[in-house]
Amino acid sequence: MASNQDKASYHAGEAKARTEEKAGQVTGAAKDKACEAKDRASDAAGHATGKGQGAVEATKQKAGEAGQKTSETAQAAKDRAAEGKDQAGSYLGQTAEAAKEKASQATGYTQDRAADAAQYTKDSAVAGKDKTGSVLAQAGEQVKNVVVGAKDAVANTLGMGGDNNTSSTKDSSTTETITKNHH
Repeated sequence: MASNQDKASYHAGEAKARTEEKAGQVTGAAKDKACEAKDRASDAAGHATGKGQGAVEATKQKAGEAGQKTSETAQAAKDRAAEGKDQAGSYLGQTAEAAKEKASQATGYTQDRAADAAQYTKDSAVAGKDKTGSVLAQAGEQVKNVVVGAKDAVANTLGMGGDNNTSSTKDSSTTETITKNHH
């Protein structure tokens, strides 16, 4: 963003410099012409001295006209320089506005992508939680079955097997107690 503004400022500065340079050249050329006209008028005045006062007045008038033209040329150059400056300022304003618009669009796009990523992360976390709960339930069931099987094996080995129905009821309550204590 700053780069576009810098470029625009640079281009505006270049345009202003070129305009001022042209105005200086025009003014310089006009001054040169005025000096030449003045010199010619002075020479003519010197020659006119012998021809009479009318020639001196005509020469002075020509010199005055040359000065007027020089002044008009210089004013025109100043006007062109001011116009170039105004155009450069307008260009800078438009460029800055375009840069702001692009930045606003980029911000909106980034916010949309961030919202999408957050929703995806949330959905993934919920799915992971559900899957973890299912895995833990299955593991608990497996642990319960292993405990019951181990208890039955120990009881049978020690000869305390007895009635399977009674043992199963006791095993279930023992297994539930063990399973609840480990959660």
